Amino acid sequence: MQTNNQYKSQMGRFLSFSFVFLSVLYLLPPNLVVALPLHTSSRWIVDEDGGRVKLACVNWQAEKEAAVAAGLVHRPVGSISERIAAAGFNCVRLAFPVPLAADQSLASLTVRKSFQRLGLLDSLAGFQANNPSMLDLPLISAYQAVVSSLAENNLMVIIDSRIRSKPCFRGSGINPDLWVKGLTRLATMFSGVPNVVGMCLRNELRNVKDWYRYMQKGAEAVHSANPDVLVMISGLGDGTDLSFLLNQQLELTFTGKLVLELHWRGSLAGRARETGNPNKVCGRVVNSLMRGGVLLRKGWPLMVVNELGADDNRHLNCFFGLAAELDFDWSLGTLEETNGLMNLKNSSFFQRISALQDAGLNASGNKHHIIISHPSTDQCILRKSMYEPLLLGPCTQSEAWGYTPQKTLKLKGTYFCLQAVGLDKPAKLGIICNLPGSNWEIGSGDSKMYLSTKLGDGTTVCLDADSSNHIVTVTCKCSSRDHKCDPGSQWFKIADIYLSLFTKTNSSDQPS
Repeated sequence: MQTNNQYKSQMGRFLSFSFVFLSVLYLLPPNLVVALPLHTSSRWIVDEDGGRVKLACVNWQAEKEAAVAAGLVHRPVGSISERIAAAGFNCVRLAFPVPLAADQSLASLTVRKSFQRLGLLDSLAGFQANNPSMLDLPLISAYQAVVSSLAENNLMVIIDSRIRSKPCFRGSGINPDLWVKGLTRLATMFSGVPNVVGMCLRNELRNVKDWYRYMQKGAEAVHSANPDVLVMISGLGDGTDLSFLLNQQLELTFTGKLVLELHWRGSLAGRARETGNPNKVCGRVVNSLMRGGVLLRKGWPLMVVNELGADDNRHLNCFFGLAAELDFDWSLGTLEETNGLMNLKNSSFFQRISALQDAGLNASGNKHHIIISHPSTDQCILRKSMYEPLLLGPCTQSEAWGYTPQKTLKLKGTYFCLQAVGLDKPAKLGIICNLPGSNWEIGSGDSKMYLSTKLGDGTTVCLDADSSNHIVTVTCKCSSRDHKCDPGSQWFKIADIYLSLFTKTNSSDQPS
């Protein structure tokens, strides 16, 4: 059980979250209003009209012993919801302790009594000062009030059903029948609530046999009670492995609603996360994650939940690189982590997630093309003219690139190709594309995020972005075991861009 000081400390971290936004509000786009409910079409999540909806979520914890959403001790729920929307997110993964739905005596406990029974009297006073109208609501009604506040700010909600942060059915004290019962009640409760667009069945089961058995039961129960919501299913262990689905699909009676969920955790890198070469660590994490991520390429819709802190730049660059390449739906951070969004002092992070949220943008009007993305800034390589230096800028302004069998990077519809002319010199566009420095290795290095070429004297150089965001060619970084090096400025990704308009088709969650 938490002490009052421990609870205050955790909730207090939320306070600084709101002040980050003031300097970036004018930079971020308004939230899009989509035609609900959502469904899937091949690997995409789409709205009722068939247009792509890219979920760009933040995790909001709500499963602590007091069973109320974090931060309500310090700020009104409406203020928090407004700031989430202003940050550029379009949805919230709002954690819900399943026992709250399965246990009527717990669900009927009021917020006031929940604090009192834990001895959290200072927190009780803070909640009363900031959210007095919610204080005497039953806990389950307080959760509904948070969902309503998010709806008022055009924020979609994914209910992240939890068993008090412990794996289900393995020492949690919750039997599977009660879990299914809780999910059914929860799905029924939010049937007809338009902004509740999905439910996560996050069990962290430990073996494949249990996974297929209980995930099928849970998914069918949710869909039967509320056919409008997406059913989001996480993998084995700590949610990082879905590769077993390549051998055996999950048999369900419904289609068009299943979304797979992978968790990006620090544990994927092990001890090397802190002491390893970041180039090698990124490669290890991506390789591990892509055991399940390969399902995305096979036509399964996938959301990646990043549970790293928002100030963990070296590892976030790796995440942003893969997100740019694969264009998956995502959820970031948590509103109560020590190293999460609340403690962020650099407002540029919110500009980055705003850029990452843009989906299916196509400046040229073609159905499909590639861009050269720079994960550490979430910008792309642009040209102003043939004679001006190449530089980074908004990906929405990127022209279409093509990668030829001769390994040249060409601007589509032109004769121009990307060229390196020397060490520590600006990269340029040229029209004689068989010269040294014109053939680019894409995805070199352990991280597979370098663009490298060889000069006429045999020297290998990597593409880089200097302090002025100009594109230059320099010696490749982090080729040794140095764990303190930062390769971020040299990480680039070739990313596919698709139009965000889809025609309605018969969708299936289980590609053959």
